[in-house]
Amino acid sequence: MNQISIPPLVPAATAGNLTNLIAERAWFEPERITMSRPLGEGWQPVTAREVDEEVRATAKGLIAAGIQIGDRVAIMARTRYEWTILDFATWYAGGVVVPIYDTSSAEQIDWILNDSHSVAIIVETPALRDLVQTVIPSHTRNVWTMTDDVLSILREAGKNIGDDEIERRRNAVTPASLATLIYTSGTTGKPKGVQLTHANFLSETGNVAQGASELFLKPGGSTLLFLPVAHVFGRMVQIGAIASGLHMAHCSDPATRLPMDLASFKPTFVLAVPRIFEKIYNGAEARAEAAGKGKIFKKAADVAIAYSEALDKKGMSPVLKFKHAIFDKLVYSKLRAGMGGNVEAAISGGAPLGVRLGHFYRGAGVTILEGYGLTETTAGATLNLIGAHRVGSVGKPIPGTSVKIADDGEVLLRGPIVMQGYWQNDAANSEVFDGERWFMSGDLGKLDEDGFLYIVGRKKEIIVTAGGKNVAPAVLEDRLRAHPLVSQCMVVGDNQPFIAALVTIDPDALKAWVVNNKKDGASINDLINDPDLIAVVQTAVDEANKAVSKAESIRKFTILPVDFTIAGGHLTAKLSVKRHVVAKEFAQEIDALFSK
Repeated sequence: MNQISIPPLVPAATAGNLTNLIAERAWFEPERITMSRPLGEGWQPVTAREVDEEVRATAKGLIAAGIQIGDRVAIMARTRYEWTILDFATWYAGGVVVPIYDTSSAEQIDWILNDSHSVAIIVETPALRDLVQTVIPSHTRNVWTMTDDVLSILREAGKNIGDDEIERRRNAVTPASLATLIYTSGTTGKPKGVQLTHANFLSETGNVAQGASELFLKPGGSTLLFLPVAHVFGRMVQIGAIASGLHMAHCSDPATRLPMDLASFKPTFVLAVPRIFEKIYNGAEARAEAAGKGKIFKKAADVAIAYSEALDKKGMSPVLKFKHAIFDKLVYSKLRAGMGGNVEAAISGGAPLGVRLGHFYRGAGVTILEGYGLTETTAGATLNLIGAHRVGSVGKPIPGTSVKIADDGEVLLRGPIVMQGYWQNDAANSEVFDGERWFMSGDLGKLDEDGFLYIVGRKKEIIVTAGGKNVAPAVLEDRLRAHPLVSQCMVVGDNQPFIAALVTIDPDALKAWVVNNKKDGASINDLINDPDLIAVVQTAVDEANKAVSKAESIRKFTILPVDFTIAGGHLTAKLSVKRHVVAKEFAQEIDALFSK
């Protein structure tokens, strides 16, 4: 199979816009709890009526400040309640939202504000305000700060704006109107502004919510957002939750608050990138090792994987059922408790999860539904569903979307979720759309006989060795990162006689390893040439190499003394490695791999 189309469950919008999702919920179910906002160590429920009222009051403040229909308004903040209110308030005012990651540099902020011609920006903190002030252009006339109680400030400013003005602006926005400009973080070059309309989001969220109704329309269902809403993945689930009436809360500081917020809010499903699920698994394994229960955890993992595989085969032995029940009490229930206790499923995107981890989580009672998409496709273009799930794939097209595999293996996408084009960039548009308006993703994939899509690599990331062998690095990197000690890695070897890798060590996992191996006081700088650590990483490399031919296998590796981070410029906001940055910064280490 090289092409598949799934008919829509929700037809393309011919009228209305995203503000209807808030206004209609408030009209038909005014007392329904649709959001919760942080209050002390707990949560304050917010009804649909209260959300609509707060969004309208905030929109009036934006109008009073001079925001016109079609004006771009930037939001630079972590995921939080105010982000959602300001997002919809900008649409109520007729504006266009321009997300900026809170980790962005002054140079990136400068580019986005100027390229989008944003007339205002809302930042999270005074520190971000100070950073923005160093590059703010003259056309960005307003700067507001969330932690200065921006919602109250805007409410007060808009007191004299009438409801009729809000309705006039809402009615002026059509499905074809621009809703947002999302600048692709990209691994090379200047970010490009992806133009997504109200129709793009209405089609995406409507079809995802109906297709994955067991998540979005589950009675009593809820989700805790902790991925950046500045990214299209988080934004899609935010809007999808609003569209379906799913109870939603936000975690603004996942590094320190996520375990506590999961425990107190108890969501029924979450969304995350694979690295989050890898760290949960690796952390559980490390704790088991430290408690002298490493063998039990490994056995439990094997049973969970076997149990999940048996679900696919529609046959399960009584012995496996018995073992699974035992380990559910001993191991799996604790893992689920760490995710809040009520999580039954999760959506994963941004990178491949890996077959082993996918089977482990499903066997442990948390089904991870991998999906695939890009900013240019309003997030998910394909998604696994509870009733149509194939571990290792990224699912079938979401309803209303078509997927085609080109002759060279590139994944092509078409449907109402595909962007209108890049903002003021005809040259870039001509590079990604063919004559039939298929969007050329840049990813390599294959469709199986049932229409499930598998992503096998990036066209631009294919490594060609000196012997002419084409190697997709993602296959090796995903397997390598599955090891508890490995944080990040980058496969190298273009025009070289063999494949090699740069490897970084997870700081948290290293602490336990140092204690267990009696290397007290040693830092990563002391250990990059340590024979014991090298031997452990070699086992991870050996495991990764099982997935490829000998010509594609990693022959050498080096352990770096630092981890790849967003702050260091090595990773994009969705945790993809910026290969050109890493290659430049660690050029000496790469050269040494091939010169020894």
